[in-house]
Amino acid sequence: MFGDKIKTLRLSYNLNQVQLASSLNVSKQTVSNWENNNILPSIDMLIKISQFFSVSTDYLLELDSRRYLEVTGLTKKQLAHIQQIICDITDNAK
Repeated sequence: MFGDKIKTLRLSYNLNQVQLASSLNVSKQTVSNWENNNILPSIDMLIKISQFFSVSTDYLLELDSRRYLEVTGLTKKQLAHIQQIICDITDNAK
């Protein structure tokens, strides 16, 4: 559910509800309501959340489970290094 996604992302960024609320210019109660699936954010806020966490709105809405890394500005050598790390991690997970 949406609330689970928000909470998981928030915790992965080592943020508490107050910190996330401050970053998004909403109240702690709003974040709590999202996480408890009491309310859903507006479309504008959904976009802001997706940009903050660098995930797609489809990911937040559970329409797509893929996650993305922003790699704009990295050199080809840096990209190759990141790709190798990802391959190493996924190979070890098998």
